[in-house]
Amino acid sequence: MLTQTTEYALRAVTFLATQVACDKTPSSADKIAAATQIPRRYLPRVMQNLTAEGLVESRCGVQGGYVLARSAESITILDVVNAVEPIKRICHCPLNLQSHTSLCPLHAELDHAYEVTEQAFANVTIAGLLNSTNPIIPLIDSP
Repeated sequence: MLTQTTEYALRAVTFLATQVACDKTPSSADKIAAATQIPRRYLPRVMQNLTAEGLVESRCGVQGGYVLARSAESITILDVVNAVEPIKRICHCPLNLQSHTSLCPLHAELDHAYEVTEQAFANVTIAGLLNSTNPIIPLIDSP
């Protein structure tokens, strides 16, 4: 359901949140790419989308790199998804059938599933992911 670009964006934001939690300085593109396994040549596109939506800031200079623009507590999975490739809701018949003045049962159910997904993503913050009681830590290979 989520595209590879969206997956990359979620990894990048989660990584930047871990850096904030550890009081680290801005992270370079090379560091983000290595830690998240996002192809280095593709990372600028992902970061550009996140920056345009105000989730990430880009800082220039020797100590430059990327940082979260907002706290991890205020960034939801849905925020990241919407910054990159929003879930496309179904508002009218995709077939443009004249007789379908409202959604047919098929498209109504699909749209409902998208709505439930959006709600679920809106209820999970990046901080919540990092503070989970699950022993598996995002983006880290634990022994």
